[in-house]
Amino acid sequence: MAKVVICLDGSQYAEDAYNWYVQNFHQAGNKVLFLHSPESYINATTMSPGRVLECQREADAKTAELKAKFISKANADNVEAEFVVESAEKPGHAICEFAQKHDATFIVTGTRGMGKLRRTLLGSVSDFVVHHSHVPVLVCRHTKDK
Repeated sequence: MAKVVICLDGSQYAEDAYNWYVQNFHQAGNKVLFLHSPESYINATTMSPGRVLECQREADAKTAELKAKFISKANADNVEAEFVVESAEKPGHAICEFAQKHDATFIVTGTRGMGKLRRTLLGSVSDFVVHHSHVPVLVCRHTKDK
């Protein structure tokens, strides 16, 4: 049985990556671990405590929606899946550590297809994971706008 970590951030790119995995790579018996690393406002110092609490509630609600959406998709696709939340300042680190800790067979992630300059300035989670993961990484390029 393969353990497959699929990175979710709420974007269409993550959904495209999941769909591509199911259509082209999934095998019966694989277990999918949906991994979401939400934005955390716990250490926010530039906002009032009330605003921090409001932002955290919004993030929690988005996480709950994401979980419901992807568990429902997995059930419809007959994919054994579990949804896991890992809070981290840097999602790339969380993904690599999670995959190693859970003996993942490989990681599936989407990408926005940023150019070299933009990726250098803004950073790229998928780029970090490719270069730091101890397991193979399947990066699904973004689909063209329809």
